[in-house]
Amino acid sequence: MSVTFCPLRNTAVVFDRSVDERGLDFGTTGKLRYSDLVVYDRQTESWWQQFLGEAIIGELVGAVLKVVPARIESFARFCARAPEGRVLLPNSPASLLFRRGASRDRAARSCGDSRAQAWSLDLVRERVAMRVLDDVIISWEAGQNSALGAGVIAEACDVGNVVAQRETADGLIDVPY
Repeated sequence: MSVTFCPLRNTAVVFDRSVDERGLDFGTTGKLRYSDLVVYDRQTESWWQQFLGEAIIGELVGAVLKVVPARIESFARFCARAPEGRVLLPNSPASLLFRRGASRDRAARSCGDSRAQAWSLDLVRERVAMRVLDDVIISWEAGQNSALGAGVIAEACDVGNVVAQRETADGLIDVPY
């Protein structure tokens, strides 16, 4: 798996990092395209659009990484949901380049697959839970502050915990969003 984060867009996306059964390792180019981070793979040096997981330059141009369902949630909520969960800590302290500025509380969330759509976070927050795409439920719960709204996360606006799940015969399963 490859976990990516674009601080400008406040987007985290998790991908299966294999293409044609070859595992790829990723790094950041330090470049932006459409205000979104561009990453590269160390094996072919192809450049990839972070939000879409699509190779845009190089040997693998046109290849698309599979998005893996993942949650962006507060640490407290993670601990409550997965008490035996493991957390990766960086070797050295880091700070976000874009940590000050406008609040990100109006960000749109997209959901699903080829039927992907987007909804404003204001709408999701207002409805608390809403059915979309016939079989997907998006829910919102308070308790997660934006990593970008202030120098100290605890002082930033509460963007909430958003979860997108598909209804199946076996119950709800997380879907990429």
